[in-house]
Amino acid sequence: MRSESGLNYIVKVASRCNLNCSYCYVYNQGDTSWRGRPSLMSRETFTAMLGRIRRHCVRSGQETVALAFHGGEPTLVGPARFAWMCAAAREELGDVAEVILAIQTNGTRLDHEWVSVLREHGVQIGVSLDGPQEINDSARVDHKGQGSYAAVVRGIALLREEGMPFGILSVVRPGADPLLIHRHFLELGSTSISYLLPADTHDTIGGLRSEFGPTPCADFLIPIFDDWWFNSSLDVSIREFWNLGLVIMGGSSRLEMIGNPPLHFVCVETDGSMQGLDKLRACEDGMTGMELNVHDADFAEIAQASPFHAAVMDGLPLPSGCQACPERETCAGGHLSNRYSSANGFDNPSIWCLDLLALFAHVRTRLGVTHEETERRRSALRQAGAPPVTLQVS
Repeated sequence: MRSESGLNYIVKVASRCNLNCSYCYVYNQGDTSWRGRPSLMSRETFTAMLGRIRRHCVRSGQETVALAFHGGEPTLVGPARFAWMCAAAREELGDVAEVILAIQTNGTRLDHEWVSVLREHGVQIGVSLDGPQEINDSARVDHKGQGSYAAVVRGIALLREEGMPFGILSVVRPGADPLLIHRHFLELGSTSISYLLPADTHDTIGGLRSEFGPTPCADFLIPIFDDWWFNSSLDVSIREFWNLGLVIMGGSSRLEMIGNPPLHFVCVETDGSMQGLDKLRACEDGMTGMELNVHDADFAEIAQASPFHAAVMDGLPLPSGCQACPERETCAGGHLSNRYSSANGFDNPSIWCLDLLALFAHVRTRLGVTHEETERRRSALRQAGAPPVTLQVS
């Protein structure tokens, strides 16, 4: 969920979480900045943020504002405060921009009141889940080490009962049965699925690579792609696969996984502080910080106050080691956090380089599109000034 232009706002309404997922880049990969922040965003801070967003829209001409409620676990704010936030956002911003609201939740706290609020305010819903109970509960546990699966599927059942569409966000689990996981998500009735590559860096990838081999993510995703391609309804959107097809057909990437697109994400934390791309927490403690706060600064000040984060928003240059790669414009080095090493910063190919190349090769085979054809399509689109390609598969 993002607007096609302007800034996209990740609103961290809760800095704590009722789960303690082992791979979480917020709490379990070295960043400690959350410890000094309020547990929940206050009304005063939320109101100040809306004022800054309004000012930015008026000054920049941004016509669509996408607010993604995030955390931590955003449902910790409670349904009443969340309803107030949604209403306040539409009231403050609705006359200057179209307002899109979304929530990314672990789903464990969803109940009838929550579902009613989400429906009333037209909130897009993403639920985090990693597969059937045994797989999910090996990593997605609470602070007592108890699995979260049963509570999540109860929440999903409520969404289905109320006819509420939802997407599932899942982190790739190397070594797990990919088709077992994917077909389980289909059985749960998700309208879209997103498979995220683990948020490791060159400094942390060694153990996983030695255990699961050179292409663990491709080994996981390629069987899912073929099952989706040959057996599943293409009405079920798998975002990463559509995006791979999009760039292969000459279009521009719409996801941060590949293509180095200018996503223009900015996070606002519970204390009002502005933060950069969230997954950079996996790189170094405090890397997302900008020293700006909605209580006393505008979003337009990011470029001057934090040139690094301004550059991240617009897309960093291609890593030097990727210059000769035939997928240099389609892949563009992969997700920024996966490019990081303490030795070279972000001037590295993705830790998932071999996985991405295998995925591109596989999807190219299915589409029947060569590297040369991609270049011809991209060049023609640029010369024509055409909008990005929308891929359709028959």
